[in-house]
This record gives sequence, structure tokens and C-alpha cells, in this order.
Amino acid sequence: MIKVSPSILSADFANLESEMKRLETAGAHWAHVDVMDGHFVPNISIGAPVVKAISKVSDLPLDVHLMISDPDFYLDDFIKAGSHIITIHEECSSDVGKVLARIREAGVKCALSIKPNTPVSALEKYIDILDMVLIMTVEPGFGGQKFIDFCFPKIAEARALIDARNPKCLLEIDGGVTCDNVAAAKAAGANVIVAGSSVFGAEDMKRAIEILGE
Repeated sequence: MIKVSPSILSADFANLESEMKRLETAGAHWAHVDVMDGHFVPNISIGAPVVKAISKVSDLPLDVHLMISDPDFYLDDFIKAGSHIITIHEECSSDVGKVLARIREAGVKCALSIKPNTPVSALEKYIDILDMVLIMTVEPGFGGQKFIDFCFPKIAEARALIDARNPKCLLEIDGGVTCDNVAAAKAAGANVIVAGSSVFGAEDMKRAIEILGE
């Protein structure tokens, strides 16, 4: 089954409660929450207080993507805020194995992401304990970017690694995903689709989610 996790980075931040309800009504499976610290990526978005707030007004699982340099320092805040899935970056400055273990010990699903130029081999050390791998298909930091085509082979390579070592692990993609290119990404092996502007900017949000997930 393909899961669709729309990124609330493209939502109307002045009306997040109603935007979360729109996602639920339109059939989203999860809500993807992009957390940026202005250091790991050149942008600042939201923090644990916003995650906590939306967790109280929505039944959607919160797919929290920590694009931050030191997730170890902030991890407890995001766990307590109600995150259902927490993704950290292999390229972060924290001890990746330690942070993943802390996430699992808290009863939260753990995921690891790599940027477009990081090889899939960087995942091998951790693949056996992951609930999900996230392949970034744009340079993280801003919404609305164009999908980087050389990431298609990376998706397929990550799928092969998952199938060989941890078949229950999900494979998520994030960045520049549209209704026009999503079929190729799914054919390469992705089974969790993050899309922001393609969902929130669609005339028919429900139909956009259907196309992304079919």
C-alpha cells in the first residue's frame, strides 16, 4: 500500500487546525512535519510546540522530519510533543545510532534520511533497526523545488537494500514530487510519498492525494 504524507510546510500556517482537518477529509494517511533549524538547512520552520499543538487537533499520524544539526539535544521535546515517526539525517552532527535507539526506546517509529548527494551505502550501518528510510529528492530546506532526476536510481538502490535486509522498512521520498513524476518514483520502489505544494496547491486536494497514492 502506498501512503501519502502531505508536507504541512505548504499549508496555511495561520489556519493549521483547519488545514489538518482538510488533509484528513481528503484522505491523507499521515502529515509530514518539516522541522528546520536554520543551521543544518538554510531555513527556519517550526518546532516542538507546533507539533504538540497539531497533535491535539488531528488524528493523523505525525511524520516528523528533523532537518536539524543536533537532533539528540531536542529529541525529548519532539517525542513528548506527540510525534508518531521521527526522521533524523545521517549527515547530522549527533551520534546517529544513539539517537535512533532513543527514538525506538520511546516507542516512536524511527527513520533515517539522506540528502541527494549522500550515497545509499550510508544507510547500511543502520538499516536493520529502521522503520523507514527517507530519500531526499531535492536539497532540503525549501518547498517547491524541482525533483532531482538522478535520485530515481537512488530510490531503486534503497529499495534493493531494504528488500535484502529489512523488508518491513518503509521507503519514503520527499522533494519535488508531483502527480506527473510520482509513478516513476513508485516504480523505483517508494511506498511513502511526501508532497507539499502538489497537495495544498491542488484545486482538488482529495484527487491529488488519490493520484499520489494509487
